[in-house]
Amino acid sequence: MKTAVLGAGHVGPVIARLALAAGYPVTIAGSGDPARIEMIIEFLAPGATPLAAADAVADADLVVLAIPWHRFVTLDPGMFAGKVVIDAMNQWPPTAEPQGTSEEVAQRLVGARVVKSLNHIAYQDMEPPDGKAVGLAGDDPAALDVVAEFLSRIGFEPVRVGSLFDGRLLEPGSPVFGKFAKELS
Repeated sequence: MKTAVLGAGHVGPVIARLALAAGYPVTIAGSGDPARIEMIIEFLAPGATPLAAADAVADADLVVLAIPWHRFVTLDPGMFAGKVVIDAMNQWPPTAEPQGTSEEVAQRLVGARVVKSLNHIAYQDMEPPDGKAVGLAGDDPAALDVVAEFLSRIGFEPVRVGSLFDGRLLEPGSPVFGKFAKELS
């Protein structure tokens, strides 16, 4: 399964490294020219291919959004149609909006199959995954299965928490944010 990681900051390279170690082909995109992140990717996620976001998404089966929330609106929503998309973004500071971020992502990315995951743990706590429980939420059962398999293969234990609406449980301000699901049992 070809995986595109959008985001070359803190979270994106960690997810790319884990996916590469699990045998997934990975492309990674930053906010500008891919040449600007080649050295960073060579060091932080060796084996990942830096591409422009549109090129990375075009050939991907799975897309991970690991970008700052304010950059999300700069992406062309049409390029995500038919893709399984992991929303690993958070809105900072948390707001009292009527929707969770993944609900907004799903509304904007019409035709994408959005799953909320990998946003409630700090990037420095992702490695090694060591079977740590990670929440995921979504409305599309097949997309949830794809993401659960991905999470499992990269070393986490996927824990389904419900629909995209329920994905708010994984966002800043919730009791789960900053924790692994097993810590709450």
